[in-house]
Amino acid sequence: QLHLVASGGGLVQPGGSLRLSCAASGFPLDYYAIGWFRQAPGKEREGVSCINNDGSLYYANSVKGRFTISRDNAKNTVYLQMDSLKPEDTAVYYCAADYGRVSGVSCYIALRYDYWGQGTQVTVSS
Repeated sequence: QLHLVASGGGLVQPGGSLRLSCAASGFPLDYYAIGWFRQAPGKEREGVSCINNDGSLYYANSVKGRFTISRDNAKNTVYLQMDSLKPEDTAVYYCAADYGRVSGVSCYIALRYDYWGQGTQVTVSS
Protein backbone atom coordinates (compact mmCIF):
# COMPACT_ATOMS: atom_id res chain seq x y z
CA GLN A 1 0.00 0.00 0.00
CA LEU A 2 1.41 3.35 -1.04
CA HIS A 3 1.24 6.06 1.63
CA LEU A 4 1.66 9.74 0.75
CA VAL A 5 2.44 12.64 3.08
CA ALA A 6 2.22 16.20 1.76
CA SER A 7 4.07 18.98 3.56
CA GLY A 8 5.56 22.42 3.09
CA GLY A 9 2.46 24.60 3.14
CA GLY A 10 2.21 27.82 5.08
CA LEU A 11 1.40 31.51 5.00
CA VAL A 12 3.22 33.58 2.41
CA GLN A 13 2.84 37.08 1.01
CA PRO A 14 1.80 37.65 -2.60
CA GLY A 15 4.81 37.24 -4.84
CA GLY A 16 6.45 34.84 -2.42
CA SER A 17 7.45 31.20 -2.82
CA LEU A 18 6.83 27.85 -1.19
CA ARG A 19 8.02 24.35 -1.96
CA LEU A 20 5.64 21.51 -1.28
CA SER A 21 6.86 17.97 -0.81
CA CYS A 22 5.03 14.71 -1.29
CA ALA A 23 6.87 11.89 0.45
CA ALA A 24 5.89 8.34 -0.37
CA SER A 25 6.36 5.15 1.60
CA GLY A 26 5.34 1.55 1.21
CA PHE A 27 6.21 1.22 -2.46
CA PRO A 28 8.73 2.79 -4.87
CA LEU A 29 7.44 5.87 -6.66
CA ASP A 30 9.01 4.65 -9.91
CA TYR A 31 5.77 2.92 -10.86
CA TYR A 32 3.53 5.94 -10.31
CA ALA A 33 2.54 9.18 -11.90
CA ILE A 34 2.15 11.90 -9.27
CA GLY A 35 -0.29 14.74 -9.42
CA TRP A 36 -0.84 17.85 -7.33
CA PHE A 37 -4.36 19.07 -6.77
CA ARG A 38 -5.79 21.94 -4.78
CA GLN A 39 -9.12 22.80 -3.27
CA ALA A 40 -10.15 26.25 -2.13
CA PRO A 41 -13.13 26.79 0.19
CA GLY A 42 -16.38 26.42 -1.67
CA LYS A 43 -14.68 25.26 -4.85
CA GLU A 44 -14.11 21.92 -6.50
CA ARG A 45 -10.79 20.17 -6.35
CA GLU A 46 -8.70 21.10 -9.37
CA GLY A 47 -5.61 19.57 -10.90
CA VAL A 48 -2.52 21.75 -10.76
CA SER A 49 0.32 19.69 -12.17
CA CYS A 50 1.51 16.14 -12.64
CA ILE A 51 4.63 14.23 -13.57
CA ASN A 52 5.17 10.80 -15.04
CA ASN A 53 8.09 8.55 -14.27
CA ASP A 54 9.55 9.26 -17.71
CA GLY A 55 9.76 12.92 -16.75
CA SER A 56 6.87 14.16 -18.87
CA LEU A 57 4.92 16.77 -17.00
CA TYR A 58 1.89 18.98 -17.28
CA TYR A 59 0.66 22.23 -15.75
CA ALA A 60 -2.69 23.88 -15.47
CA ASN A 61 -2.83 27.18 -17.33
CA SER A 62 -3.40 29.02 -14.05
CA VAL A 63 0.04 28.00 -12.72
CA LYS A 64 2.10 27.60 -15.89
CA GLY A 65 5.33 29.59 -15.67
CA ARG A 66 5.04 29.97 -11.89
CA PHE A 67 5.00 26.39 -10.56
CA THR A 68 7.56 23.67 -11.19
CA ILE A 69 7.01 20.00 -10.49
CA SER A 70 9.90 17.60 -10.05
CA ARG A 71 10.54 14.16 -8.65
CA ASP A 72 13.42 12.43 -6.89
CA ASN A 73 12.78 8.72 -7.06
CA ALA A 74 15.84 8.00 -4.91
CA LYS A 75 14.15 9.93 -2.10
CA ASN A 76 10.68 8.69 -3.05
CA THR A 77 9.55 12.30 -3.10
CA VAL A 78 7.85 14.67 -5.53
CA TYR A 79 8.12 18.44 -5.17
CA LEU A 80 6.04 21.40 -6.26
CA GLN A 81 7.99 24.63 -6.32
CA MET A 82 5.55 27.52 -6.26
CA ASP A 83 6.83 30.99 -7.15
CA SER A 84 5.11 34.32 -7.72
CA LEU A 85 2.25 33.18 -5.56
CA LYS A 86 -1.07 34.96 -5.80
CA PRO A 87 -3.98 35.17 -3.35
CA GLU A 88 -5.98 32.95 -5.70
CA ASP A 89 -3.46 30.17 -5.11
CA THR A 90 -4.78 29.88 -1.56
CA ALA A 91 -6.07 26.34 -1.06
CA VAL A 92 -5.40 23.00 0.51
CA TYR A 93 -2.91 21.21 -1.72
CA TYR A 94 -3.00 17.44 -2.13
CA CYS A 95 -0.64 15.04 -3.83
CA ALA A 96 -1.93 11.88 -5.43
CA ALA A 97 -0.49 8.81 -7.13
CA ASP A 98 -1.68 6.88 -10.15
CA TYR A 99 -0.17 3.49 -10.92
CA GLY A 100 1.17 3.88 -14.42
CA ARG A 101 1.15 6.94 -16.60
CA VAL A 102 -1.15 9.92 -17.04
CA SER A 103 -1.77 11.97 -20.16
CA GLY A 104 -2.23 15.68 -20.59
CA VAL A 105 -5.94 15.10 -20.04
CA SER A 106 -6.04 12.46 -17.30
CA CYS A 107 -3.45 14.41 -15.32
CA TYR A 108 -6.25 16.67 -14.03
CA ILE A 109 -8.87 14.01 -13.32
CA ALA A 110 -8.98 13.29 -9.59
CA LEU A 111 -10.81 9.99 -10.04
CA ARG A 112 -7.85 8.70 -12.01
CA TYR A 113 -5.63 8.61 -8.93
CA ASP A 114 -5.46 5.67 -6.57
CA TYR A 115 -3.73 7.15 -3.52
CA TRP A 116 -3.97 10.54 -1.84
CA GLY A 117 -1.98 12.44 0.74
CA GLN A 118 -3.66 14.31 3.57
CA GLY A 119 -3.27 17.83 2.19
CA THR A 120 -1.27 20.87 3.24
CA GLN A 121 -2.67 24.39 3.58
CA VAL A 122 -1.25 27.18 1.44
CA THR A 123 -2.37 30.71 2.26
CA VAL A 124 -1.26 33.67 0.17
CA SER A 125 -2.10 36.91 1.90
CA SER A 126 -0.59 40.22 2.87
